[in-house]
Amino acid sequence: MSLATFREKLLACLGGPWPDPTPLRPRTLHSVQCEGYRIESVTYEVEPDDPVPALVLVPDGMSPTAPAPAIAVWHQHNGQWHLGKSEPAGLAGDPSQHTGVALVREGYVVLCPDALCFEERQSPHLAGGDFERFEFLRYVVAGKCMAWKNILDMRRAIDYLCARPEVRPQRIGCYGHSMGSTHTWLVGPWETRLQCLVGNCCLPTYGAIHRCHLLHCFPNFIPGLYAFGDTPDIAALIAPRPLHLNFGEDDTGSPIEEVRTAVQQIAAAYAAQGAADKFTYFIEPQTGHVLSDAMWTRVRDVFARYLRA
Repeated sequence: MSLATFREKLLACLGGPWPDPTPLRPRTLHSVQCEGYRIESVTYEVEPDDPVPALVLVPDGMSPTAPAPAIAVWHQHNGQWHLGKSEPAGLAGDPSQHTGVALVREGYVVLCPDALCFEERQSPHLAGGDFERFEFLRYVVAGKCMAWKNILDMRRAIDYLCARPEVRPQRIGCYGHSMGSTHTWLVGPWETRLQCLVGNCCLPTYGAIHRCHLLHCFPNFIPGLYAFGDTPDIAALIAPRPLHLNFGEDDTGSPIEEVRTAVQQIAAAYAAQGAADKFTYFIEPQTGHVLSDAMWTRVRDVFARYLRA
């Protein structure tokens, strides 16, 4: 199957074409000054009456006359629906996941939005995982899926970043750990303004999910797709733009046997487009589902290479 045909099949399985963009209606609610940067609490609309709460971290000294590259950070799942944007923004959760803070200190404008069903996007009627399951099923009944909605939300996040006067719109990347990594390779084929994409610890193939009887978060499940391809085929559509993926050898959520095959498949797709050097990966021995120091060093270095030019 050609890449173009697979792309058409993927869009159909996701739920069909993206709607025309509606006004973002951005709002800044308040701002807090931190050491070396400020955090703005903002909202912007993905669809009419569907505002996304987000936190924007802006390095001191950035302005329309001195703009910076930007990175969108997609937060993890971890069964913690009360946490979303606040964890990468350094306001809650696991300090090892305060990646937005680490990136703003490197000089990037950082956007941390809430994914659907997390933090401020929870339901007053259903708690945590019950609401997430409800939303997944609601989209399936409508002929779409959670991944379709997540991608739409992320594309609007890039619209918002491009509208920020402190941002260099030709130097935007994204990063995510766990579910955030899934979000990274999901959005990549559809958002060409992302000039560099980095995912940490999540590329569960359907082959591995079936072999190991894995339960994963809903964005990984695209109805009907397995008849045409697998998750590495989605990541391969990002070529020739730079993509880096980190894995832990002992991460049971992304079984390493299938990961080793997947990265070779993605590498072949990049080589076929004359961009073999634009796809890199790192498998850390004796490491699980974490963001290790060695993994973070590679995240930081890849962004520096492609967004600082």
